Amino acid sequence: MLKKRIIPCLDIKDGRTVKGTHFVNLRDAGDPVELASVYSREGADELVFLDIAATEENRDTLVELVKRIAEHINIPFAVGGGINHADAVYRILQNGADKVSVNSSAVKNPDLISDIALRYGTQCCIVAIDASLADSKWVVYTHGGKTKTDKELFSWAKEVQERGAGEILFTSMDHDGTKSGFAIQALAQLNQILSIPVIASGGAGKKEHFLDVFNNGKSEAALAASIFHFGEISLKELKEFLNQNNIPIRL
Repeated sequence: MLKKRIIPCLDIKDGRTVKGTHFVNLRDAGDPVELASVYSREGADELVFLDIAATEENRDTLVELVKRIAEHINIPFAVGGGINHADAVYRILQNGADKVSVNSSAVKNPDLISDIALRYGTQCCIVAIDASLADSKWVVYTHGGKTKTDKELFSWAKEVQERGAGEILFTSMDHDGTKSGFAIQALAQLNQILSIPVIASGGAGKKEHFLDVFNNGKSEAALAASIFHFGEISLKELKEFLNQNNIPIRL
């Protein structure tokens, strides 16, 4: 049985790690390289770095930061933000990242997913999907949750898989930063209709939420930010708790 993954996420703005609620009200959480080093030592399975201002500011992901991160950690990590063409992926991977994450650019140009998958392999292509529930429909948003699209979560997720994505990172905007638990029903439905792994994001607040997302949300991986950044739960205690509750996890 595949081990479940715990993935700290670091949102980067102006070179610093930040975290908000519902994608707004950002507060500083520290230096991304220092945090990455700590998480690597503490047993994170992977890390995700999202340059959250890159798309809005119409610039490439911070490649120099990617290089610094790679020099300080020895676990896989993914990088997203401002990746608009497959050539940009080459620079990111060459500087030490293992995967890339695309979101707004994939919605604008779905062929980008296929281009990345064909050139670099499906294993390094994550498509992030941010969505909010309105009138019983999960609507996809782009540009850091600022721009509403005409795409629906489940149909877009299926298209993403068909185009060659290796994983989907689904963030419920409604749950983001609330610490009230993951969007379990949506995650369970995603995992029912997809064959690629789904990384759950948005809502982690206590250890039981991770147990819920693995048992009932059927997710392969769970991502969280503030509970790790601000020391509310340690990776070690979370993994020990999951192991005690029969979740296959790397200790």
